[in-house]
Amino acid sequence: MNTIKNKIQGKYCSTMLKAAFATMLLLNSTVALAACVGTIIATTPTADFTDNGNGTVTHNKTGLMWKQCTEGLSGVGCAAGTTAVYTWQNAMNQATAANTAAFAGFSDWRLPNQKELFSIVEQQCSIPSVNATIFPATVSGGFYWSSSSYAANGALALGIVFNYGMSGSSSKTLTNYVRLVRGGQ
Repeated sequence: MNTIKNKIQGKYCSTMLKAAFATMLLLNSTVALAACVGTIIATTPTADFTDNGNGTVTHNKTGLMWKQCTEGLSGVGCAAGTTAVYTWQNAMNQATAANTAAFAGFSDWRLPNQKELFSIVEQQCSIPSVNATIFPATVSGGFYWSSSSYAANGALALGIVFNYGMSGSSSKTLTNYVRLVRGGQ
């Protein structure tokens, strides 16, 4: 049991050190630009998505329909508005608000689960590790909520930090970013 615990803690520390190093790099650079490595096969190429022309895209591999913009943003290139942050419960409520407004004509928007959120991570790119053509203005260093609670501690929820596409957890009382999805499960 201690061996498993040490491996988990070691992995957590390694991830935390990686995140701290990435933060230091970002703070010391004047401009953070997305970097994509052409020798790595794209995991979410633009061809895998259908732009529905209404602020949504459908991931053809998973059948999931995503809001292109982080909550708080809208318009072409997600250039209008300001990114908003929410506690985990308020993120769930944001899905309810999108349903009440019938965003893009649908009333079944929700927070993605951890696996669904990870399905849009682009392994070829970093800062942010997302297809910027499909999901413009994604907050690269921001934690995005999933609907998945952390099994070992119900006060935490899982999500993705899109700077390097890392999974993580956050206290449900902290505020983080939201991208809504529909379909699947």
